[in-house]
Amino acid sequence: MAPLALGADGNYYGTTTLGGTGKAGTVFKVTPAGGVTVLYSFEMTNGSGPSPWGLVYGPDHAFYGVGQTGGPSNLGTIFRITSSGSFTAIYDFDGTHGASPLGSLVLANDGNFYGTTAFGGNFNLGTVFRLDPVGVTVLHSFDGTDGETPSVGLTQATDGNLYGTTYAGGTQSAGTIFSITTTGTFTSLYDFDITHGSQPQGLMQHTNGTLYGTTGAGGSPCDLGSGCGTVFSLDMGLGPCVKFVLPFGQVGSGVQILGQGLTGATAITFNGVPATTFNVASDTFMEAIVPPGATTGPVQVTTPGGTLTSNVNLQIEP
Repeated sequence: MAPLALGADGNYYGTTTLGGTGKAGTVFKVTPAGGVTVLYSFEMTNGSGPSPWGLVYGPDHAFYGVGQTGGPSNLGTIFRITSSGSFTAIYDFDGTHGASPLGSLVLANDGNFYGTTAFGGNFNLGTVFRLDPVGVTVLHSFDGTDGETPSVGLTQATDGNLYGTTYAGGTQSAGTIFSITTTGTFTSLYDFDITHGSQPQGLMQHTNGTLYGTTGAGGSPCDLGSGCGTVFSLDMGLGPCVKFVLPFGQVGSGVQILGQGLTGATAITFNGVPATTFNVASDTFMEAIVPPGATTGPVQVTTPGGTLTSNVNLQIEP
């Protein structure tokens, strides 16, 4: 139900919502050659299993994910698992803090994880939450007018804000786009109107700075009679940025960077530490060696058109 995550070991990691020894879903590893290993099988709890969604690589070099169901209240869970299969249940949702988390977590630049639940909160219409070392904090409860039932995760853009969509709600009951700061300041950005789409499915930021997404319905009528979905863009006035093929690396290792207007780049820094070795392969792709002294933080590339900053931090591994 979600994309695979690429680990630092070069293997891919993912989840299934069914199957495994407990018939409630699995976490698995697959090598580039196609060898599959089940790392963990979820068990049925209160008549239902966790139904895990995708994984995200954490700063402690483990993977984090959510389960749509499971836990003492059967309202969903957050879990941690290492590449060797060591599993830890981190949090059980209770309704007040949300229920039925959907979509992958996002690791923000402040080192905390953020996500959404489809239900629960003050109005039982979903929440945006933060997971930090202390626990889970609800940043926003949806009330229907600002959206309801967020069914995918969040994206952090170059302005530091988190962007997301709700599957329904808003003025036309067709879903919404919103932004929220890491401290909880919420802004409604757009209400879908069927013509431009409905049932939006999440966002990503392109290196041109624009946010893009898709909707599951709406748009021009098709053979289903009510529109078969759209591809849309949202321009928040954010400038171009650079992105990583993998958002982590080690001192002395190579990092692959995507962008625009990279030709003629004269410098690159890793959280302020300049790299002495880099190669611009094309206008949209370059590689650089992580310099000694680099720490986790943003990467900046100086180009003839200006300085481009990464939309997320590069995690420096030991």
